[in-house]
Amino acid sequence: MHQIDWISANIAASATERALRAGQTLFRAGARPAGLYEVVKGKIRLVRFDRSGREAILQLAAPGDVLAEASLFSSAYHCDAIASSEATVRLYPKPALLAELERDPKLLLAFSVMLARQVMALRTRLECRNIHSARDRVRHYLTVNADSRGRSVTLPGTFKDLAVELGLTHEALYRTLAGMAADGEIERGKGQIRILKCAI
Repeated sequence: MHQIDWISANIAASATERALRAGQTLFRAGARPAGLYEVVKGKIRLVRFDRSGREAILQLAAPGDVLAEASLFSSAYHCDAIASSEATVRLYPKPALLAELERDPKLLLAFSVMLARQVMALRTRLECRNIHSARDRVRHYLTVNADSRGRSVTLPGTFKDLAVELGLTHEALYRTLAGMAADGEIERGKGQIRILKCAI
């Protein structure tokens, strides 16, 4: 099973795993944090609900992603975590993890690097979501995530997952991709988008 590479043997020894059914809640906003979670299998979405009960997805976590890292330094979770599919998560308990971070400077540095990368990724997502046009959001995503030759993007999940990432409904994303394909900008494949011409 995948394990985040900066975790030390001491922390790994204290970890426990939990299986979740699709739709099952891992934790709720306001609850006391248990520790850092790693997604081992399946997908977990972090969500908040507005007054009307509408769900706003903050993150869709896939295998290898971590959850609740900010809550290590908080008295309560700031959102809900719900399984989007059958999933398995690994919990690294908060007391053990914080003690190791305090004891081991190299581990603390690795943890800080992970957080810095997450901040950079979040800034990119915010930049994308500030773009009004759906087509321009897709173009931005393709530009940022293209391979070294700038010719294709391999999707980390499904097209529905991409819609969540871009802050679009999946219908709006499908319409946009169909229009871009019809105009010769892209070509859709299984788990991949080929960039045929740059429009940015």
